[in-house]
Amino acid sequence: MLHKTTGIALRAVKYGDTSLIVTLFTLHFGIQAYMVQGVRSTTASRNKASYFQPGTLLDMVVYMQPNKSLQRIREFQAAYLYTTVHDDVVKNSIVLFSSEILLRLLPEHAPLPELFTFVYQYFTDLDTTPAKQTANMPLYFLVQCSRFLGYEPKGVYSEETPYLDLQEGGFSAHTPFMAPFIADVDAKALNEMIIADSYEQVMDTAMSSDMRLRLIDWYIAYLQQHTQHLGNVRSLQVLRVVLH
Repeated sequence: MLHKTTGIALRAVKYGDTSLIVTLFTLHFGIQAYMVQGVRSTTASRNKASYFQPGTLLDMVVYMQPNKSLQRIREFQAAYLYTTVHDDVVKNSIVLFSSEILLRLLPEHAPLPELFTFVYQYFTDLDTTPAKQTANMPLYFLVQCSRFLGYEPKGVYSEETPYLDLQEGGFSAHTPFMAPFIADVDAKALNEMIIADSYEQVMDTAMSSDMRLRLIDWYIAYLQQHTQHLGNVRSLQVLRVVLH
């Protein structure tokens, strides 16, 4: 059966001489794998493989057959054309990181429309936000993904609860028995990300690059502790180099 849906490309793997197997986060069907034939060509006018770079936003007509692990795309076109992401090394690294987080974190075939709407807006906001103001976006993305998926840390920062305990998954009044944990200024800064309703609220949150990377490392460790599939995030190494 044919369906119209919007998708966010997460991964593309070459198949045969001209085809791709692509993984997309779709509005109506969640994470799905698709066969796309004839999109790789030595002729520039016929080469459409770039449509499936990580982070690309697509409007599609797709075939959906129950119980099949590999679906097919009948039609596709760009739903949004990036103006800065592909030419800016920091923004492009953030897109790759965010796409990998989704690929590793989301369950297959489970519609998550609220999370999809957030991710779609996040990528378009990344494109239009000045590059010097994007540094907090990866951490904000991690926090929001965990919120939509039900893994958000419990409690809030206060002078009485200044520790964020990875094992217990929340703010605590007592020094955690096991590392890693964060406290005081770091915990307060991360709390601002957790309680924010939009990226605009945290865009100007003052963080040094060292603090930002500490919090990203902690949050990834937190998600690795409380989810089953995150594993090692390969794009993090690149993000650490370019993020300031």
